[in-house]
Amino acid sequence: MSDFGDGYEGHDGGAGVDFEDLFGGLFGRGGTRARGPVPGADQEVELPLGVEEAYHGGRRGITLSGPDGPRTYDVSVPRGVVDGQRIRLAGEGGRGSGGGSPGDLLLRVRITPDSRFRLEGRDIHVVLPVTPWEAALGATVPVPTPGGTAKVTVPGGSSSGRRLRLRGQGMPNPRGGDGDLYAEVRIMVPPKLSESEHELFGRLAADSTFDPRKPG
Repeated sequence: MSDFGDGYEGHDGGAGVDFEDLFGGLFGRGGTRARGPVPGADQEVELPLGVEEAYHGGRRGITLSGPDGPRTYDVSVPRGVVDGQRIRLAGEGGRGSGGGSPGDLLLRVRITPDSRFRLEGRDIHVVLPVTPWEAALGATVPVPTPGGTAKVTVPGGSSSGRRLRLRGQGMPNPRGGDGDLYAEVRIMVPPKLSESEHELFGRLAADSTFDPRKPG
């Protein structure tokens, strides 16, 4: 240790160094290390949240097991938390000793998979089903978001896979700009055609010269 080296340097054979006083200060008389208050350790647990729960935030009760049995905490989830973010509960971690303060409890957010919404950072991705005529002619259609239903304009001539961007409709960001929402067009056809639909599609097939498999 540097303290030992500094005290030893420049003395012949250690002359001038009182080792009894030196080790007595570290360990106390009788060879026992002097101990002061030792703070408790921080502890971390996982907090699963759905996309809509993370979007809206709010109060949530969670129950965790501990040395004294289960304990329930009333947690304030900030609006717009993202995967991996930590929520700190001060003084709810490991116990201290010798009068030391307790550690903190850290809740690490884990966003659970959602059948409708996929997150990339603060951007939200959704699939937008449209009919063949909406894709061909263009239309304004509803699109789901964690905050409710929004409207998006599908330009005429859209194909499956086209992404439509709704600025600021993603996850909220208390410290900056909100994320965006991306709606990916997916053209859907009726699983069973009525007689009139069959006739209309037949006329379109006969009249149209469009061939999606023909090179550019």
